[in-house]
Amino acid sequence: MAAREPSDQHVCPCDGPTAGELAGTTIFIPDTASTWPWPRRLNQHYPEVKVESAAWFASCKAFNSARVLDAFERIHCDLMSCLGFPIASKVHLRNICDIMRILFVIDEYSDVSKPSDVREQKNTVMDALHNPHKPRPEGEWVGGEMTRQTWERTIRDASAQSQKRFIAAFDLFLEATMRQAIDRSKHHIHDIQGYIDVRRDTIAMKILFALLELGLDIPDEVMSHPTIETMVLASTDMIIIDNDIISYNLEQARGDASHNFITTVMRELDTDVNGAMLWVADLHMKAQKRFLEAMAAIPKWGEPIDSQMREYCDGLGNSVRSNYEWNFETERYFGTKGPEIRSKKCMSLMPKDCLKDSKETGPVHVDCALL
Repeated sequence: MAAREPSDQHVCPCDGPTAGELAGTTIFIPDTASTWPWPRRLNQHYPEVKVESAAWFASCKAFNSARVLDAFERIHCDLMSCLGFPIASKVHLRNICDIMRILFVIDEYSDVSKPSDVREQKNTVMDALHNPHKPRPEGEWVGGEMTRQTWERTIRDASAQSQKRFIAAFDLFLEATMRQAIDRSKHHIHDIQGYIDVRRDTIAMKILFALLELGLDIPDEVMSHPTIETMVLASTDMIIIDNDIISYNLEQARGDASHNFITTVMRELDTDVNGAMLWVADLHMKAQKRFLEAMAAIPKWGEPIDSQMREYCDGLGNSVRSNYEWNFETERYFGTKGPEIRSKKCMSLMPKDCLKDSKETGPVHVDCALL
């Protein structure tokens, strides 16, 4: 992603302009997807897998109260999966839905955990991925058994290449989550380039891109081709920008906006929230251009690789669209007001820290009146 030349110091020890100082501000939301050529698509198995995945998740007892479980279900993790993988088989899709839920559980727990606990969570999850047939220890963090069960099912129908890349991507994601926890504990905010470097892993798209390969068998030398790597990075950067634009308001209301591109840009470029929105929207357009130019220049390797790469690259392009659509269809960020806010392209900035005092781990209900 093209960005302003970073400074030598990659971590900044202050928050920059606070949301509290901007109380009453109207946040304008750039329409970054207006020219993106992929349409919204939903997997035909959505009605079935969402019921199955929700029942499995409830049995795991990842959260302690019915209120938090209800808030979690309003995230609509399964919708995200079924938009992101519109042509996946039912078997693959069910496993993808469960993996998506695990990613959100890791996100919720790591957001409120000290670095040493996040490290233990990482060790637990990676051990479960490497040993999916081994019983988990009594009293272990719930993420271990959730991961073990899901990965044991997933590998029955997953190609060896997708399994290898999935485990490597999960390790990168968890290591970046650990770094985020350290930054949070020190109240540090990265500069623009430092933030991009970390966020490309905490966004977890490498994990989801590996899941695009569940039924494919793509050699390493093809996946590492510069054209494919350009498309992967460009789609990742677009998803980061879209997610951080939408999630900023909620995160600052929870007192946890330090790991957000909008905060980073506000601080480094000395701009307000809407100035930061416009700046990242411009980066989004540049990433779109890089992606489409790279897609037009994909080499030919011969069959069956070419048809598999067409499917994979179409999945990359669809992931940008699916993430954008889900941002407004989930209740995670706007409660039930997502469609209205999408239409208006603006929202009110919620009071800083107004959602900070939840005593339970897990997502919170957003008060739509504040938006």
